[in-house]
Amino acid sequence: MPWSGLSREQLTRRALLQAGGLSLFGLTLPDLLQRRAHADPFPTRGSFGRAKSCILLFMWGGPAHQDTFDMKPHAPSEYRGEFQPISTNVPGLQICEHLPLISQRCDKLCVVRSMTHNNGDHTASTHYLLTGEPPPPINEVRRHWPHMGSVLSTLGRSRSLLPPFISMRPKLENDVPRFVEQSQGQFAGWLGPLADPFTIDADPSKADYTIGELSRSDAISQQRFDERQRLLTNLNGLPSNVSPSLEAVEANHARAFGLLTSATEERAAFDLTQEPVEIRERYGLNPHGQSVLQARRLVERGVPLVTVFWPNDG
Repeated sequence: MPWSGLSREQLTRRALLQAGGLSLFGLTLPDLLQRRAHADPFPTRGSFGRAKSCILLFMWGGPAHQDTFDMKPHAPSEYRGEFQPISTNVPGLQICEHLPLISQRCDKLCVVRSMTHNNGDHTASTHYLLTGEPPPPINEVRRHWPHMGSVLSTLGRSRSLLPPFISMRPKLENDVPRFVEQSQGQFAGWLGPLADPFTIDADPSKADYTIGELSRSDAISQQRFDERQRLLTNLNGLPSNVSPSLEAVEANHARAFGLLTSATEERAAFDLTQEPVEIRERYGLNPHGQSVLQARRLVERGVPLVTVFWPNDG
């Protein structure tokens, strides 16, 4: 019996061990592989693997786990938090008494209490969270592992002219310490600059919020704009040994020209004034709240992943 067309890489050690045990019950390895090949990869029950977009909220300096989702009420006083637990709409799951609204939505959450690492450096330990891998011994951006958004970008998962991976990092006016710029794992690493995120540092809560790269200056006429595009196309067509950095610049230029010339709907994603005032107020008229609103508008238009970094306000 054929092995259902599965590659050698798909025949993991665990699968082989499982097959060895199953043969005791009359199910051989070819039977197992045959059934897996005909299984529905997207079963009707559940939604795992079916999401098309994701918003990653990276909350710098968040509240402690023992005061929120892992209160350890039966632990010694030096380990547990000072607040009381309350039950949620998930049997057996309790969270902090100060999260009553979240407690009624815990069936929409996945609370992970087992993740840990041994790196106390905030700017390096972000590498674990954004890439799933430990930071390399040498802190060079092209030696880092790629951010998950960069992986999606490399796989070509974008469904629009918008960049496939966007990072919201609003800069504030006050001079507080900034960790986002130095944090590791937020770029494409060894996948190369072509998969780096489109980074937005502008504050979307400001009345003059615009993305300069996606709007044509009034000082440049349509004729001059078209001439620049033709010149750039001709220059890019010249034979040369293109470096990865230059290749990334060319790809970004092509995407920018597409957005500036035809993608009206995609450009509208950055116009937060199209949102009703009450919706903007619900998100919060502050840098983080409006960044989350901006992220929602982006994923609605086909961006696979948007990272929103909490702006440290001191």
